[in-house]
Amino acid sequence: MFELLSRGDGIGLFQLESGPLRALMRSLAPTTFDDVAALIALYRPGPMAANMHNDYADRKNGRKPVEYLHPDFEELLGDSYGLMIYQESMMRVAQKAAGYSLAEADNLRKACSKKDRALIAKERVKFIDGCERTGYGTPLGTQLFGIIEPFADYAFNKSHAFGYGLVAYQTAYLKAHYPVEYIACLMSSVRSNRDRLAIYLADARSMGIKVLTPDVNRSGHEFVALWPDEVPDDVDLPPGSPGAITFGLAAVHNVGSAVVTQLLDERDANGPYVDFYDFAQRVPEPVLNRKTVESFIKAGAFDSFGHPRMGLLTVFEQIVEATVARRRNRQQGVMSFFDDDDSSDSLGYNDLVGIPDVEFDKTDRLRAEKEMLGLYVSDHPLMGIEAALRRRAPTAIASIKEMEDRTQVVVGGVITGFERRYTRRGDLMATFALEDLESSVEVTVFPRTLAEEGHKFADDLIVIVRGRVDRRDENRVSINCQTVEVLTGLDQSASASVRLRLGAQRLTHSLIIDLKRIIAEHPGESEVLVELGDGRLLRLSESYRVDVDRAAGELRTLLGHDAVIL
Repeated sequence: MFELLSRGDGIGLFQLESGPLRALMRSLAPTTFDDVAALIALYRPGPMAANMHNDYADRKNGRKPVEYLHPDFEELLGDSYGLMIYQESMMRVAQKAAGYSLAEADNLRKACSKKDRALIAKERVKFIDGCERTGYGTPLGTQLFGIIEPFADYAFNKSHAFGYGLVAYQTAYLKAHYPVEYIACLMSSVRSNRDRLAIYLADARSMGIKVLTPDVNRSGHEFVALWPDEVPDDVDLPPGSPGAITFGLAAVHNVGSAVVTQLLDERDANGPYVDFYDFAQRVPEPVLNRKTVESFIKAGAFDSFGHPRMGLLTVFEQIVEATVARRRNRQQGVMSFFDDDDSSDSLGYNDLVGIPDVEFDKTDRLRAEKEMLGLYVSDHPLMGIEAALRRRAPTAIASIKEMEDRTQVVVGGVITGFERRYTRRGDLMATFALEDLESSVEVTVFPRTLAEEGHKFADDLIVIVRGRVDRRDENRVSINCQTVEVLTGLDQSASASVRLRLGAQRLTHSLIIDLKRIIAEHPGESEVLVELGDGRLLRLSESYRVDVDRAAGELRTLLGHDAVIL
């Protein structure tokens, strides 16, 4: 479980999902429950204002020495590496250093928790005077209160952090030891929130868990976990996969919970359905509603019967109408000349409507599937090219939700829901959703950009969008598109090269050391080229080849996005 936390695998964990917090988890590498509780408390404005989150991680892992502002504080702050990360820590220091009573220390805590700046200013004078009286002195009192004051921007008390930490610990334990069941429950809990569902679907795929389209024979109301030995033979699991998850039938668009209950009751009572004809013959009539059956077909709920989706869509209404008419006749005691008394519950195979053996192409099939499920499940336009795309567009869409307004970004994904409309001034603009394997974001294309780039936009195209984050609406985050590049022929297996733009003045000894370290830590197949800014291009030797996907982030952090070309 602690290994899961140490690698920053916080998706779906209580209080530990945000990107920056997952980065802190990797830096801190928790090994005890106290560390988990500390994570919860550290990632708050108060401790972060004093850089305690980074200091705690560095001190715990020996990257920085554990220091105390005074030797007397070791007994107070020894369990948190000399840092006041909880409200109780602040209170104990106030008692020790400034001679506060427990009630006075609690008043200081209240002033901080209520963010009462005026009251905190009064406490400053009292605190520093107290430190002078106790012999710790004015300089230490000033320094201590300089750390305490940012707590006015919010800090946790220890009991709160440990309570939250316990839930975080429990969710981490479940994900580490029962990943399929846990992810299935998570997906069920957010089935109406497509953004969250997409994140958990991507996380499941990254764990080797196969997520299957809904199926009338193996799915339930909600998402169902399948152990490897429960997975149907026609499903190929990745090596080492912990299992699979079937999409919930109630999560299909246009399908109501009552309809699913009737379908499942019949299946439980009389066994799995044999084929679509058997399904139409057995389920209660409300299940055979045209919209419901069409949605099931598009979502892939009958795929296991071997019926092609396109072929079944063309004839399902005829099959249903003929079956319903036959069932009603039998209920009224009307018998066909060809009916067989010994098989009165079966269809008359003399009048079966054949299902054409025709199928949609991949793009149309996935488009219809996404329409019914809210996301791509059986496949994805980006599957197999995600690393190649990330080399061209380093920003993950999920991370945009945490960026500040007007941040410049380069993101890649597939266009869905492209729509043109007119502004109040009568100019043509457009909006669409840009989706990667984990999330999606709305993109706005203003008139000038649309006039220049409009021919490049269409649903299902894979593109790179350059633009700015727009957070003017507090309830949503979007991107204002500046340019768009349509990508074709991306090859995951292609060995990309890395070109580093470095002027001669940047080639310092320390920079060269850092470059060698990054390349040594991420060896791979891609060659490294260095532009020196005077027209010279250096090609590093074979011993300096690098894994582009693993090294790109560190190279961009070291050199800047514009200096790294993949």
